This record gives sequence, structure tokens and C-alpha cells, in this order.
Amino acid sequence: MGKPLVMTKESFQIEYILKKGSASLLWKLISTPSGLAEWFADDVDQREDVYTFYWDKTPQSAERISQNQGHYIRFHWEDEPDTYYFEMRIEQSDLTGDTVLRITDFAESSELNSSIELWNTQIDILARRTGL
Repeated sequence: MGKPLVMTKESFQIEYILKKGSASLLWKLISTPSGLAEWFADDVDQREDVYTFYWDKTPQSAERISQNQGHYIRFHWEDEPDTYYFEMRIEQSDLTGDTVLRITDFAESSELNSSIELWNTQIDILARRTGL
């Protein structure tokens, strides 16, 4: 018998341009349970570095593995291999002064487009609910 097929994920990045001067509000929205519950999940609980995200009452836990206050936060889904993570990074455009939210995530090549669409949908919710 052959080895089981192991799908590998590839890293991808997406940038979203948001309103000028929104970096401090954006930081609260990507780093706190209440902020994340505004747009990313139905509800979010935090115990130390473990965030539990709920979608339709189904929990999924991620550990906050890195953060730089006001700049970026990186999570690792507990049911994924250690090499995969998702990160939300806040940057300022030198050219326009706009706030940029850069997402880094991982997806299998066959799921890349649907993963990007999911992020697009979530960021659209974030923009509509917060005016960013």
C-alpha cells in the first residue's frame, strides 16, 4: 500500500486598505475577544493565550503565539500543524497615510480562492460594522 496523501498548505497574503487614522480602533478589533466577536466570529472567549472562536455555537481554539502591541497578532489553530498560523498586521501606507490590514494565512492550493473569499467577506463585515 502507498503512503496516505498529505495535503500541504501554502502561505498567502491579502492587503486591505482602511480609513486613515483607524489603527488604534483596528488594533482593538483584531486583538480583543469583544473586537473579534464584532466581525470575525459569532463569539470569542479568551483564557490567557488561548482564544476560543464560536461559529454557530461550534468552538475552534487558537493560541496567540505572537503579538506586538498595536502592530500585529498571530494565532495558531490548535488542530493544525505548528507550521501554520494566521496573522493580522496593521501597517501605515507611506504614500497615502492609509491604514493597511495585511492578512497572512495558509490554505491548500485547491482551497486558496475560497480562503481568500472568506477573508474578503469577513473584512467586509468589519468595514460595514465599524465604518473602517
